[in-house]
Amino acid sequence: MKRRSVHFRLTIWYAVVLAAALGFFAVLIHVSLRQRLVDDLDREVADSARRFEAYFQKESAEESGEHLRGELDEFCQALPAANYVGLKGSSGFEFHWGAATNDFRRFRTQFQTDGETFRLEAGASTRGLERTLDLLRLLLLSLIPAVIAVACVGGAWLSRRAMRPVDEITRAARTIEIDNLSQRLPVVESGDELQRLTEVWNSMLGRLEGAVKTLSQFAADASHELRTPLAVIRTSAELALRRARTAESYRESLQEIAVEAERMTKLVEDLLFLAHSAYRASNLKAEPVELRSVLSEVSGELRDLAELRSIEVRTSYPPKDVVVPGSAPALRRLFLVLMDNALKYSHPGGAVDLAVTSEPSRVTVTIEDRGVGIPEADLPHIFRRFYRADKARSGEGYGLGLSIASTIAEEHGASISAISEEGKGSVFSVQFRYAGTTQL
Repeated sequence: MKRRSVHFRLTIWYAVVLAAALGFFAVLIHVSLRQRLVDDLDREVADSARRFEAYFQKESAEESGEHLRGELDEFCQALPAANYVGLKGSSGFEFHWGAATNDFRRFRTQFQTDGETFRLEAGASTRGLERTLDLLRLLLLSLIPAVIAVACVGGAWLSRRAMRPVDEITRAARTIEIDNLSQRLPVVESGDELQRLTEVWNSMLGRLEGAVKTLSQFAADASHELRTPLAVIRTSAELALRRARTAESYRESLQEIAVEAERMTKLVEDLLFLAHSAYRASNLKAEPVELRSVLSEVSGELRDLAELRSIEVRTSYPPKDVVVPGSAPALRRLFLVLMDNALKYSHPGGAVDLAVTSEPSRVTVTIEDRGVGIPEADLPHIFRRFYRADKARSGEGYGLGLSIASTIAEEHGASISAISEEGKGSVFSVQFRYAGTTQL
């Protein structure tokens, strides 16, 4: 089935609605006018009958017989030619003027004069009324199609003119492809729906451009980060195969390959976690999670690292269990990233403070270290993927840990922030907007 353009459908709908409206208007005019003419004719007939009655009563007091009929006939000469008058008395007196037909509007009454009862009937022909209505029907039936035709032509021109900006937007949109997402649709400053639609499209294109740039940068960064371990694995294998070596030499090469393969596996897992974060956020099954148990598990897992660096982990929990809705494994990974960073970048022999504060409307988890700190220039960017600060904090990571922590916080409707001073340490805070407590 061939699809019609919008302005064609608008014109057709306009014509149909206009025809229905004019048809209803024509019927209403015809019915109203006919009723008005009939009412006027009935009043005219009734008025003629009353005047005839008054005249008859006056003349019958003075005249009778043929002379009275002559006076009545003379009175009726003043009536319209198409009218009819009939009078019949109880004593046998009769008077008729004009001829009554089926198309007459009649008025009947009776009255008494000198003890005699008279029945009076007056009528008027509706032929003049019908001629007027015929002329009206002719005018309506001839003018309405002409008006509809003119209106359709005008409606087609107006709809085409109104849809012209849409055609321009369509042509411009067809030229936008993946390689020129920076292009925008022309905005018509009309203040109507088309302007709002164009602005929304441009806003969507902006978001799409940002998403594509992020995806491209993400792919480029991932390729760059994967290139190094792959190169190490390939180099180690080629050197091991280049000539015969001792078993110990082969063992060292395989150990180096295993270490790089483990690092690459960790990187791929982190990339997959970030790639599926949007899907997980929309399908996250929130369950009550008791934060103290999660944080105790994280502290226990990092106990060996803390002892190795002679760092004291100090905890501060509220007297009641603090419960937040979310996923316990995801929150464990979030705090594992933050605690691992705090231990890695703390000075040996120092301390890391882990605290939970609970308020009626929110709960906050803070992790404070007294290590190397983060330069002020790097602080706004630390939650970006693959971003790494100066060499003092870069270590062997890929710059994905804090990005993963930020993603998990967003999935749980929480906010994560950092305060740091270079050389004095950092404070990371995760704030949940909702928290519940249960008595121990």
